[in-house]
Amino acid sequence: MLENPKVNIKIKLASLWASVTFCYLYGDYFELYTPGKIDSLLSGDNIMDSPTTLLIASIILVIPSVMVALSIFLKPKINRILNIVFGILFTIMMVGIGIMSTNEWYLFYVFLAFLESFITALVVWYAWKWPKEKII
Repeated sequence: MLENPKVNIKIKLASLWASVTFCYLYGDYFELYTPGKIDSLLSGDNIMDSPTTLLIASIILVIPSVMVALSIFLKPKINRILNIVFGILFTIMMVGIGIMSTNEWYLFYVFLAFLESFITALVVWYAWKWPKEKII
C-alpha cells in the first residue's frame, strides 16, 4: 500500500494558485496564434494599447502569482481571507470571460476560463474549510 500523507492547507492553496497562474499564461500565449493577433500587436491596435492598460493588467495578473507565496507565508486568518476574496474575484472574472468569448478561435480560451474558474472555486472551498486548531 502506498502512503497518502495529509497535505497542509497552505500547500494545497499555493499549488492551486500556481496551477491557475500557468493556465493564465498558457491562454495568453495561445492567443498569440489567433488570426490578426500579431498584426494588432505590431500596429499597436490591441487591448493593451496604453501604459495605463498595461499597468492595470499587470496588477490584476500579479495577484495569482503572488498568492502562491502568500498562501505559504501568511498567518492563517489573513491567508484565509485573501484566498476567499481573490478566489471569488478571479472565479467571477474568468466565468465572465468564458461567457464573452464567442469567436470560434477562442474555444481554447473558453476551456481555459472555465478550468481557471473551477480551480479558483477550489481555492475558495479549501480556504473556507480551513482546518481548525485542535484544542487538547
